[in-house]
Amino acid sequence: MSQGIPTKAYISGSWSAGGGGTFPVYDPATGAEIAQVADCTPEDVATAVDAASEAFKTWRLTSPKERAAVLLRIRDGLNSSKDAIATILTRENGKPKGEAAGEVGFAGSFFEWFAEEGRRQYGETVPSPAASKRMVTVRQPVGVAALITPWNFPIGMIGRKVAAALAAGCTCVIKPAEDTPLTALAFAKVCEEAGVPAGVVSVLPCSRSRVQAVGAALCDSPKVQVLSFTGSTAVGKWLYQRCGSTIKKISLELGGDAPFIVFPSADVGRAVEGAMAAKFRNTGQTCVSANRMFVHESVHDEFVKQLAEAVDKQLKSGHGLENGVNQGPIINQRQFDRLVKMTEESIAAGAKVVRGGKPGGGLFYPPTLLTGVTLNMPVAKEEIFGPVAAILKFREEEEVVQLANATNMGLAGYFYTGDVSQAWRVAEALEVGMVGVNEPMVSTCELPFGGVKQSGLGKEGSLHGLDEYTHLKYICFGI
Repeated sequence: MSQGIPTKAYISGSWSAGGGGTFPVYDPATGAEIAQVADCTPEDVATAVDAASEAFKTWRLTSPKERAAVLLRIRDGLNSSKDAIATILTRENGKPKGEAAGEVGFAGSFFEWFAEEGRRQYGETVPSPAASKRMVTVRQPVGVAALITPWNFPIGMIGRKVAAALAAGCTCVIKPAEDTPLTALAFAKVCEEAGVPAGVVSVLPCSRSRVQAVGAALCDSPKVQVLSFTGSTAVGKWLYQRCGSTIKKISLELGGDAPFIVFPSADVGRAVEGAMAAKFRNTGQTCVSANRMFVHESVHDEFVKQLAEAVDKQLKSGHGLENGVNQGPIINQRQFDRLVKMTEESIAAGAKVVRGGKPGGGLFYPPTLLTGVTLNMPVAKEEIFGPVAAILKFREEEEVVQLANATNMGLAGYFYTGDVSQAWRVAEALEVGMVGVNEPMVSTCELPFGGVKQSGLGKEGSLHGLDEYTHLKYICFGI
């Protein structure tokens, strides 16, 4: 990626000021303004969608091998620009530079994966019930894809969606989160330099005040054939309803309420390592973060002791560009106030503070451990989305599985055990889309990411990631 941070919208291969003026983007660690970014409007959406619809006519006919070459150039551009993009990401998102660089590499992995997988969109030859017929199926791209991405993984989620859409033969209009548009525009610059044809990828940032209007324009456009969204369940429900008028394909990756279970047979030290990763990565601001930690009463005290020691030794808060920092700020004041409120209410209801529990300066919230948590407390009923570990005791396997499943969410779940039979029983019993058994890091380009219940619809990554952007067509030949 060439020098400089793009701040204009990227529409149909050109950089545009958009029709709505600009809006500010802030560094959540300092509160300082980073840049003024183009504030796009529904009219800009129409322009981008029209360009994507026109580009689709050519892109869909580009061979999978040629599309793969473009995807690999995007991968190479991301890898060669990793440091520059990671710096932008850290400045507007707040996550530590090391995590940001890892996210850029994660995004690149999807372009490599789908460059290869796009060449394997196989159909089927089906034995005919009649001698006079031959029957086959083929995969075809659906058309223009609207992609709405979140602030917590502003390049990772773009990579996971765009790579699959382009490999399938779709064109894309991306609406990034208002907190992190600069990372998305840096991605657009990579696409421009990789030679992505005009109209195949557009990026339209907008301010919070225009989010609903821009989202509605994407939902309402008959030229948009599929919408993919990662974000809150509340917004996902609204998009789902709004897309009904045009009967679009829709993929939703929504909220999580991940259980993290420590059984008595678990290696406690290993469970603590897993809890540190599952709870405090990205300062707890991930949809797959451990949300409710259920620890068996026989190992509860030892687990809490070791977890508190790990928090003291391993976690350092500060600006993500500083050396050694691995805990950044909460993304914005709204999210910070929400975290403070739910934690204070839980403490007032009887939760015991083992570490943290009081706001730091600015948008920094200290890593917090709460024990004595009960099911009626906010930290046990809501998605925390911050560095607060809520620990509950349990006695029996059947009991904890019921507690883990007592939520309308079902994205990820984790548990630690030394019993192989229990590993199979619990993995199959948890009502989630992804399970980590003695493992906190489950996301990878090779395997499907997605949830059940109100955590969403569809899968991203893996060979199944192409399903969201293709139709299965049946062709019957009379002979």
